Amino acid sequence: MKIYLFLAEGFEEIEAIAPIDVFRRAELDVTTVSVSGDQLVTGAHGITVAADALFEELSLDGDFLIFLPGGMPGTLNLEVHEGLRGLIAQQAGAGNTIAAICAAPSILGKMGILKGKEAICYPGFESYLHGAIVSTETVVQSGNVFTAK
Repeated sequence: MKIYLFLAEGFEEIEAIAPIDVFRRAELDVTTVSVSGDQLVTGAHGITVAADALFEELSLDGDFLIFLPGGMPGTLNLEVHEGLRGLIAQQAGAGNTIAAICAAPSILGKMGILKGKEAICYPGFESYLHGAIVSTETVVQSGNVFTAK
């Protein structure tokens, strides 16, 4: 399965780079995607990475996983990207896989995607998990949605 990991200015570096590393070591097909309009994206702690593609360049078809790292203001920057929001809604509507960690599950909560699903997020962001059954676990799979603290 293809994995698209989305990067926005202010992303949490460890939440993006560590999964990319693990996915690639496992020989999974992962593409990093910038939603900032520039291939160079700077994380919350000043580390700049070069994304594999720009959102505008994507040609999405087939089965794929959306991966959203957290971080501030990265989560807020992902959330306001209309194209990404549309893609997330399409993915959720089709019952396809979405993964969000730390603060990023708040995006899914605000979009109504977590209603009736078990979910977790960074402590203090639980109020944004609208309609979710908030878990005490560190990682949760509820149907097609994976969330992590």
